[in-house]
Formats: sequence, C-alpha cells, structure tokens
Amino acid sequence: MSESNEERAAARLAVTPFAAVYPLYLNKVVRKGRTQAELDAVIGWLTGFDAAALAAHLEAKTTFEALFDAAALPPAAMQLTGTVCGVRVEEVAHPLMRRIRILDKLVDELAKGRPLSKVLRDGGA
Repeated sequence: MSESNEERAAARLAVTPFAAVYPLYLNKVVRKGRTQAELDAVIGWLTGFDAAALAAHLEAKTTFEALFDAAALPPAAMQLTGTVCGVRVEEVAHPLMRRIRILDKLVDELAKGRPLSKVLRDGGA
C-alpha cells in the first residue's frame, strides 16, 4: 500500500525546522500591515509558548514535530474549521499536518486583516 500525499508531506514537515518557516509567516503578515508581535501572539495562543519559549525554539531550530510535541494546544484550536491552501483544516487526518494547517489558517486570518481577538478566538470559537 502506498503512502498518501498527506503522510509524505507530514514526514517532510516533521523534520523541517520551524525557524525555516517562521520568516515566511512573518513576511506574509508584515506585507499585509500586521506586526511580528501579532504573529507571535497567534503562535503563542496556539502553542502555549511565551515570547522566551518561542525565541528558544527558533534559536534551537526546533522541528515542527518537536515544536508541536512541546506545545499545549487550546481545545478551541482543534475546533477550527475552514480552508487553507485549498485544504479543509477539519478534514486533515494526520495529527501533525492538522496542527500545521491550523497554524497556517491562523496566520492567513491574521494576514487577511481579521482582528487579533477573533484570530485568537477570544470570543469563543
């Protein structure tokens, strides 16, 4: 039985350093008028990391797999729905890929101008 595209992508991203993708997220949100502080707030909400912990993961070049293994995702994150890169977040079966897609979705919402309080699900998801 062959490996699915999702499994192949998960295997590749599992060993990708988060620090390699963070600048891409940052460029995306800054281009749209948002700030690094807002991006870090989104990542912090999703992972439970404060600024020092996030900086430590970036400095250590922590892989996506290790990053999400160390993270404490809020229950609201797993309720997130919608489409990112043509993929419905709620339909992603692989646990690591789902978490990465959730992060992508949150970054997209931030970049599209959604209020930070809404991105962070302050009013409930």
